[in-house]
Amino acid sequence: MATGKSRQLLVSAGRWRHLLSWLLLSLMGVGGTASDASAGLPVPREGTLQGYHEYVSKVEGRNQERLNNGAFLWIDELPDNERREAYAKLKEGGVVMRRLAGSAAERSGKLSGGMIHDWQSTIFIPGANLDQVLGVLQDYSKHSQYYAPDVESAKIESREGDHFRVYMRFRRKKVVTVVLNTEQDVTYFRDSATREHSRSSAVRIREVANPGTKEEKEKSPDEENGFLWQMETWWHMEERDGGVYVQNEAVTLTRDIPAGLGWLIGPFVTSIPKETLEFTMNATREAVMGQAKR
Repeated sequence: MATGKSRQLLVSAGRWRHLLSWLLLSLMGVGGTASDASAGLPVPREGTLQGYHEYVSKVEGRNQERLNNGAFLWIDELPDNERREAYAKLKEGGVVMRRLAGSAAERSGKLSGGMIHDWQSTIFIPGANLDQVLGVLQDYSKHSQYYAPDVESAKIESREGDHFRVYMRFRRKKVVTVVLNTEQDVTYFRDSATREHSRSSAVRIREVANPGTKEEKEKSPDEENGFLWQMETWWHMEERDGGVYVQNEAVTLTRDIPAGLGWLIGPFVTSIPKETLEFTMNATREAVMGQAKR
């Protein structure tokens, strides 16, 4: 039987969980009034977008310089000890990740009202070849199988050679469920017999209200909660060491965290881009290895 002190602790813990859930729902514009939701930033400010595009331009330049100079994977630029540890982790089936995130850009004031999330990750797929990896990445009609439940549906809207226009519906649940319709422009580039890279831009992102019901509709920009405003992605693939190294960098823009709640909400919000990318990399490896076995 619980003592008076233990009952008090249980009640306090329950109240804390309730408060945390309420704060998260309030941040996301869920469960409040219409005025509560509109008090956020449903539409990114012009300065926010400008700061994000400037950051993306720097990432683009850095990645192009890496391609030009032959340092195809970012882990090859690490100090010797860190590089050896990274390769050892990859060979053991792990995911090597790091956050770049442009904290300096976030502090500059240009991103008032928005947050940049910049994560790089790498995996190793043993026994695979480059064409097998491309076969999974470009098989968009099966992405809802390979990347379930994060990708709910996907299809190729158009294709001209190595240039794709792709529709994807994303679903992410963490306290609340968020569904997004996206259109992505993707181009693949063959760098050599053993190297390939791709560049993807989300040209359209819309939050979905009441998904899966008769009342389902895409929200207007003024109605959205700012879960995901912008998304840019770079993939690098290199076949060597008896398999394929696959690298992904994703740079996204979301709404900012209200002042005073960063210590509480920040870890929750910033964890979503990392968890999503880590899931994507593990799912890619599983899909490629599954295809190779068949």
